[in-house]
Amino acid sequence: MIAGVFRRQRAAILTAALLLVAAYAINATSALRLFYPHAVAEVAALPAASPYRAGQRLLVVSPHPDDETLCCAGSIQQALAAGAQVWVVWLTSGDGFELDALLLEHAPRPTGAPLAGLGERRMGEARRAMAALRVPPGHLIFLGYPDRGLLHLLRENYGRPYTSRYTRSTRVPYAQALSPGAPYTGRDLERDLGRVLDRVKPDLVLAPSVRDAHPDHRATSDFIARLLAARGQAGRLRFWIVHGGLEYPLPKGLHEGLPLLIPPRGRHLAWQRLDLTEAQEDGKLRALREHRSQMNVMARFLLAFVRENELLTPQAAPSRR
Repeated sequence: MIAGVFRRQRAAILTAALLLVAAYAINATSALRLFYPHAVAEVAALPAASPYRAGQRLLVVSPHPDDETLCCAGSIQQALAAGAQVWVVWLTSGDGFELDALLLEHAPRPTGAPLAGLGERRMGEARRAMAALRVPPGHLIFLGYPDRGLLHLLRENYGRPYTSRYTRSTRVPYAQALSPGAPYTGRDLERDLGRVLDRVKPDLVLAPSVRDAHPDHRATSDFIARLLAARGQAGRLRFWIVHGGLEYPLPKGLHEGLPLLIPPRGRHLAWQRLDLTEAQEDGKLRALREHRSQMNVMARFLLAFVRENELLTPQAAPSRR
């Protein structure tokens, strides 16, 4: 038995070491020089996204606080500048990030109240980030469902309450949420998201792609796509990707003059390029810096999304060949 434990530990250490070597190789200057010019040319050849227009009603559907800024801060600024109205809804409050809570609370294994406190903090950061982009406070909606639990709500916990492994809650614990005390079920989440659609009546919805590697992002995509399809409005969706594959996006860190490349997990999707002005890049950076709890933990990853363009696709998944 002990030998088996050691073998598993050795395998885990070897896997981690191989991933570190791969990450170093991918980030190495020589590797970037090999693939980067071709990747840049691919982005330059993409068609431009349709411009936003006056009177349009845009809804950004974000799994966690910070996703809305990473992939949509440019869209938000351009929509508002064109005279559109913008709303943002967050499905979770980001209360399942143990490393973040560990650094904030100095607890060896934070659960319960510390992680719920992290959720409160991240909602405050999201409000400040959207204030930096001039989104009206009344257009910000938090649902408060369990971080890292949305895929469970979509599947085995659609009708029976889910217990968060982080906050230990079975219900929405936030007074500022749309439905405080709502059970952690897919049915309740779907009902709340439907209420948001009824209130906003969006012409265009920006949401994560099912090709995103994060399970919360994939579940968010499924929930919103299902609701819009039932209303005959599936064509109003545009998708984006945050977790796009190993070491995406490259290069890491702040490089405002470089393009955001097509994510490996999103290859074969019909991407459109939304070009940002320097002022819009700076606005995105200001909003991103309001997510301080996340910047303290993974700044180089987050800053890598502040680029001269954003990427959107009307395709939920690649076409069958």
